[in-house]
Amino acid sequence: MSKDQPISPAVMAQRRAPSAAVAQAAETDPARLTGAAAEVVGPEEMTGSQAIIRSLEQLGVTDVFGLPGGAILPTYDPLLDTEKINHILVRHEQGAGHAAEGYALASGRVGVCIATSGPGATNLVTPLADANMDSIPMLAITGQVASSSIGSDAFQEADIVGMTMPVTKHSYLVTNAQDIPRVLAEAYHLASTGRPGPVLVDVAKDAQQATMTFSWPPAMELPGYRPVTRGHSKQIKEAARMIAAAERPVLYTGGGAMRADVADELKELAELTGAPVVTTLTARGIFPDSHPQNMGMPGMHGTVPAVFAMQQSDLLVTLGARFDDRVTGQLDTFAPGAKVIHADIDPAEISKNRMADVPIVGDLRHVIPDLTQAVREVVEESGTSDLEAWWSALNTLKDTYPLGYTSTDDGHGSPQHVIERISALTGPEAVYAAGVGQHQMWSAQFVDYERPRQWLNSAGLGTMGFAVPAAMGAKVSQPDRVVWAIDGDGCFQMTNQELATCVINDIPIKVAVINNSSLGMVRQWQTLFYDGRYSNTELNTGHNSRRVPDFVKLAEAYGCAALRCERDEDVDATIKEALEINDRPVVIDFVVSADAMVWPMVPAGVSNDQIQIARNMTPEWNTED
Repeated sequence: MSKDQPISPAVMAQRRAPSAAVAQAAETDPARLTGAAAEVVGPEEMTGSQAIIRSLEQLGVTDVFGLPGGAILPTYDPLLDTEKINHILVRHEQGAGHAAEGYALASGRVGVCIATSGPGATNLVTPLADANMDSIPMLAITGQVASSSIGSDAFQEADIVGMTMPVTKHSYLVTNAQDIPRVLAEAYHLASTGRPGPVLVDVAKDAQQATMTFSWPPAMELPGYRPVTRGHSKQIKEAARMIAAAERPVLYTGGGAMRADVADELKELAELTGAPVVTTLTARGIFPDSHPQNMGMPGMHGTVPAVFAMQQSDLLVTLGARFDDRVTGQLDTFAPGAKVIHADIDPAEISKNRMADVPIVGDLRHVIPDLTQAVREVVEESGTSDLEAWWSALNTLKDTYPLGYTSTDDGHGSPQHVIERISALTGPEAVYAAGVGQHQMWSAQFVDYERPRQWLNSAGLGTMGFAVPAAMGAKVSQPDRVVWAIDGDGCFQMTNQELATCVINDIPIKVAVINNSSLGMVRQWQTLFYDGRYSNTELNTGHNSRRVPDFVKLAEAYGCAALRCERDEDVDATIKEALEINDRPVVIDFVVSADAMVWPMVPAGVSNDQIQIARNMTPEWNTED
């Protein structure tokens, strides 16, 4: 089991940050870890457990999601004495982890969760891996058996540090109480700076119980951890020259832009260059859907204009994106005529999947404004390319292939209609969290995203069960916003126990269960690629089924308001009724057709040129310039 040593500088230098200003301040002044003035605390005797709570207070943590158990029990005792930290008792540790993710995604702050040793800690592995894939700042604190028992297969012992090293930014084991303030300060700093990500701190029970001398700020020991925040000026200038000269440029914008909070900066660059913008699944909302330059989402279930723009581009200006396989399709056929400018704070991402002609390592908070200024200077000196022909082709595709859907033949409700109306009746000030599968893709397509941090989903790992606890965490961080969990009937059954958490803690989220009585995305693939052989995808929750469980009865048992809607003509009235209930969670069982499919679609492993707008229907690419 690894002890509390920082990982190697070579690895640590490959990660990224939400705020360059905070990162630079923290390098010289650890008291400013949270970007705010932290209290200076003189030497004070206390237990290690008290030091954990005191450190969290000093770091500005106000909300924690957790579930106690034997090895973390010493730390739960001083939780009773703090007035600064609100602890929310979840019903499953996975719920705590996803709630911390939702909290972080909706607020931009570090999400914090706590669990005990053994199975409590292993239940956090999925949300930790999820946060790692999507670069979500998260701090997980787990209890561990006493240091003298480590390695003895003691009751509820598990090497959680060893398990999580591959799926976290870093993992610590603390066996000395005196190390607790330093390790928590480092963990919070690592989670929130550089490329954000999850950090786990595993604290042995005897370290929690031992007496130590607490002081703040601690001296952090992170040799070599210096994330690059400013892009190289020569690379910035070359990128600006290429942008000005490009005839078919595209701003390919990924989740890194969302983590960097650069919506205003991106809009300025887009409007200066006049280039079309595509926003990946994790970037939805960073650039308003209503903006005429927004082409929508690229990739497997992206819009036709977005896919065409990237395939036909002569320059991809890649901002905080990683050329994920769901975006590129068959990699060697992706954007074949495009040169690539790739800006990212994580140097490991640059040229990992697609070779960058101009690599720029740096925080987008600095890179985009510097790039905008450089482009402005080039344009003033040399002018820019005429993009009229490019926009003529793109606008023709936007007009010809808008997102849409047709009613299914069985006469049952349309899931796309449900989600479209949730968006229209609730608006962009709401937060929308989704699980994984068809409902996730429909939510990405048919909700109008106009602002950052409006859309939460598990993108990289594709974690079923994400929506309900993530929505719960988002509501805790954004209590004045309406928060929707748009979930599938399969996903909902994985984490719906957190409805109890929501009821007891007065967290009034709204849950729309898109109930097609099946594992929808798997069923879609079985329809298209397995000759309709539906092996183990029927869930018996919807039309003409046993309704096991009955979601209305289940929601009522948890103390939620419960509604059911089975016809498109009743959708608006049902959503309006849900929006009027704000004293408890609302669960709506939207019973819809199992035959509805997500289109457009690029089948796995083929070129994006083969995107289908319906079964066996491919767009006509011969758009006149």
